[in-house]
Amino acid sequence: MIALSVPKTHMNDLTSLDATGLFRALAVRDLSCVDVMTACLDRIEAINPSINAIVSLRPREELLAEARAADIAGFRGVLHGLPIAVKDLVEVAGIRSTHGSPIFADHVPVKDDLVAARLRAAGAILIGKTNTPEFGLGSHSYNPVHGVTRNPYDLSRTAGGSSGGAAAALAARLVPLADGSDCMGSLRNPAAFCNVYGFRPSFGLVPRDPLGDLFFSQIATEGPMARTVRDLAFLLDVLAGPVGWDPHAIPQQGSFVDRLDGPNRAKRIAWIGNWEGYYSVEPEILSLCEAALKTFTEMGIDVEKVTPDFDPEQLWHAWLALRAFANAGGKRALYEDPEKRAMLKPELIWEIERGLAVSAIETYDASVVRSEWYAVAAKLFETYDAVVMPSAQIFPFDASMTWPKTVAGRTMTTYHQWMEIVVPASIAGLPALNVPAGFSRSGLPMGMQIIGPRGGDLDVLKLGEAYHQATRWPERYPPDPDPSSVASAP
Repeated sequence: MIALSVPKTHMNDLTSLDATGLFRALAVRDLSCVDVMTACLDRIEAINPSINAIVSLRPREELLAEARAADIAGFRGVLHGLPIAVKDLVEVAGIRSTHGSPIFADHVPVKDDLVAARLRAAGAILIGKTNTPEFGLGSHSYNPVHGVTRNPYDLSRTAGGSSGGAAAALAARLVPLADGSDCMGSLRNPAAFCNVYGFRPSFGLVPRDPLGDLFFSQIATEGPMARTVRDLAFLLDVLAGPVGWDPHAIPQQGSFVDRLDGPNRAKRIAWIGNWEGYYSVEPEILSLCEAALKTFTEMGIDVEKVTPDFDPEQLWHAWLALRAFANAGGKRALYEDPEKRAMLKPELIWEIERGLAVSAIETYDASVVRSEWYAVAAKLFETYDAVVMPSAQIFPFDASMTWPKTVAGRTMTTYHQWMEIVVPASIAGLPALNVPAGFSRSGLPMGMQIIGPRGGDLDVLKLGEAYHQATRWPERYPPDPDPSSVASAP
């Protein structure tokens, strides 16, 4: 028997094992794929009705039959036999893939997107989907097809988004690993809300599917989510690696998980906080993150308060233009069909109409701002090994809301301004890791972003791993939910 990495109070619960521990046990047959699948499905049956993290779940007998076949077939890859639910923005062959939209409510693809294909090729058993907001818009996972996903730490609160179903499923121990995607902050924000890790890799490290524009738009990427940094690296090894059709694909320089134990070289960290008050952030979030920063100082790392020499409001206006441009380009056909337009959420219609109104020169100017910020950030990384900011500006909010209209007394002007603090990393394509930072006085999770230079993914993960070993916040499990406490959903 091998030693498995699991808190002592959960030694008899397979769903509490981390993915690397499960992998080792499956590889030497201390566990069977049927054992793992049975535990996973039992947990989903007991917990998922209260949080609604996993949707379009495949039939139990079908999944157990696939697990039995995996046991007979033998080892297929690093995810062999692991049950994984794929984000509902990813097309998965044979599984209803709705994108959170009534337009695709009955859509069952015949072909896997790249993420699903790589998970499947690594031996994962794809059990269903994780919930997301409609077309991934907004950091609150609700939609008219599947309803709202609730936070395992407080069922009256949101799990965030757009990878909210993934984050909630991880926190509730429904799955050992999860994929997610991040345009504005959809890997980091829900991870912060659910006390898990979410990693936005350098743009291009995880390649895109050969659909639409692959040259101009550089703001959205897929990435891993997990309860440990080692599991993040474990999944990133599966998702990363170039393809011939993606012009921005970055070659993978060896295994991330194999190199994770190398020395953490970070000596200086820049703490930006709320950027001298530009970002409206709940005060308790700032104090919680500042307390978490002491973990780095205890490692011998200098943490310095820094204000970048750049106007963050320029970043915001550039972001609005570039994001609207991408949404209008990708979703224009739905908008131009009156029947389908009637089924689109108001926020998407706003994005498309704004994008259609953006001129070519405005788009160019927005990209110039992005370029100038990239240069300023690169200069910052000549002095500091990482930049740290809060992952969110507000604690998990009421799940019956569509989006927060005010944050710390300041009115939000758009449906997504309340998460503006993630834009500096997103607009520049920088690697950014959410690490849990602890809990509010009322018990709500929060996290902070560790941001590195483009291509510095391994160093960001190493710093995150050192932080995880010192804190291990995700081992503070949420209580199993009481279904009677669920409030009405939006």
